[in-house]
Amino acid sequence: MDAVIFDLDGVLIDSEQVWDEVRRSFAAAHGGTWTAEATRAMQGMSTPEWGAYLVSLGVRLTAAEASAGVIAEMEKAYAAHLPLIPGADETVRLVSSRFQVAIASSAPAVLIRAFLDATGLDVPVAVSSESCASGKPAPDVYLAAAAQLGVDPALCYAVEDSTNGLKAALAAGMTVLAVPNPHFPPAADVLAQVRVLSSVADLPDALA
Repeated sequence: MDAVIFDLDGVLIDSEQVWDEVRRSFAAAHGGTWTAEATRAMQGMSTPEWGAYLVSLGVRLTAAEASAGVIAEMEKAYAAHLPLIPGADETVRLVSSRFQVAIASSAPAVLIRAFLDATGLDVPVAVSSESCASGKPAPDVYLAAAAQLGVDPALCYAVEDSTNGLKAALAAGMTVLAVPNPHFPPAADVLAQVRVLSSVADLPDALA
């Protein structure tokens, strides 16, 4: 194996709840009606995709305006407090001493950069699905990260937390390790296809 590709939200930062709260509030403030399936549906979507999804909920803005508004609120939330998962930054440092590393995330590039700046991590490749044709569960962002690393996807580990993220990494042909999100647990049938870790801090030993 040549590389380890990390998801960001739910794996390195405990941000899924923040995204959910910000999107819910934003939708309500702009005429939208939240649905029971909205939270899980948007997990893994690229920025253009979830912007359009918010419009489908009745938000009275364009998809671009909706996504820009939510991202601005997320930037404010991160500036106040970056919800780093305990041990996540040290895990990336340890893993990067043995493997090439990358981030393949549904988060917009500006928020990936905020994470890297806050932690000081040197991750040479960080790909946002907003630059890809399709977000997760499509494999595009993982394939793009592997391509930028110059590594065969079959020689990559992927570390994920959500159903759509796990599906994306599996579809990319990678060896997948799951750190299940405790707030939004992945589907059992998808977890059955991957190796499950109790925390991201267990990753270095799992790769031994």
